[in-house]
Amino acid sequence: MNTHIATSSTPSDARWNAVRQRQARPQDTFFYAVSTTGIYCRPTCGARTPRREHVRFFDDTGSAERAGFRACKRCRPNEPALPERQTQLVAQACRTIEQAETMPLLAELASAAGLSRFHFHRLFKRVTGLAPKAYASAVRARRVRAALPASGSVTDAIYDAGFNSNGRFYAQSDAALGMTPSRYRAGGTGTEIRFAIAQCSLGAVLVAATERGVCAITLGDDPDALLRDLQDRFPRAQFTGGDASFERTVATVIGCVESPAAGLELPLDLRGTSLQLRVWQALRAIPAGQTSTYGEIARQLGIPNASRAVGAAVAANPVAVVVPCHRVIRSDGHISGYRWGVERKRALLARERRSA
Repeated sequence: MNTHIATSSTPSDARWNAVRQRQARPQDTFFYAVSTTGIYCRPTCGARTPRREHVRFFDDTGSAERAGFRACKRCRPNEPALPERQTQLVAQACRTIEQAETMPLLAELASAAGLSRFHFHRLFKRVTGLAPKAYASAVRARRVRAALPASGSVTDAIYDAGFNSNGRFYAQSDAALGMTPSRYRAGGTGTEIRFAIAQCSLGAVLVAATERGVCAITLGDDPDALLRDLQDRFPRAQFTGGDASFERTVATVIGCVESPAAGLELPLDLRGTSLQLRVWQALRAIPAGQTSTYGEIARQLGIPNASRAVGAAVAANPVAVVVPCHRVIRSDGHISGYRWGVERKRALLARERRSA
């Protein structure tokens, strides 16, 4: 009788396969050394693949060096990995932009990073999702938003934020503030926001709209907390209850919450950075009953290393359900955090699956 003996690969087998294929997984934190050369490398090193009998594995660089091996000059295993080094370079550039009174020149940022202007520009956009100039504009706009309420004048706030002229800021103030700088400085004075709070199967739902369209759909357990959150955004805005037409909008929103797969077409008043607007548009393109991940959205937008920036934009979504941020899950398939509660996210996804 033939007997089949089951075998399984050992950790060393798995590591050797990673070295041969140069395709180590993120969790493959090990190094290999070659006895004939006296050098240790990362598993992804592009050096010629050694013979198996000459290879030893180590869990860290210290163990390899204590065994008498020296670091490879090609893959630099004793230094941070290339993606980490690149992220550090971009992070330093971001700090430089944020601390500068005026926007540094692209050539200056690239020189500080030790890269060409073209390479630095491409790397910065890949990591942050924004070009350096767009990032600097977002930083200056944030400074203006913070300075306007307490500044002596709108002009003072604009120049203090690093803009070289009023015109440059006013050209983008509509997207940055959602209104004129003077009105924003007054806390939204003169801005009329219609709102209504109703109940649905997921708790309280607040719907608010400006003359341009729906600017907020929020969910929660405490109606008063939802209203306070809206009022905090525009402390001097004029809030009015919805008329019969607006009540129909609220009913439409509730219908979408109860049956999110049906979709909803409403005029929206979305204000955010260029990256946020791109992410929110990508969310609206995810079909009902399907999900995506932060990494997939980042790749779709052409910024594969900006998953965290995408995640932040998803979390900042002000319009629940209509901009379906509930359709974004973790790469391992688990349901991650949700601005309005993970249980509500699960419920929305379950309803869409049933409808699909």
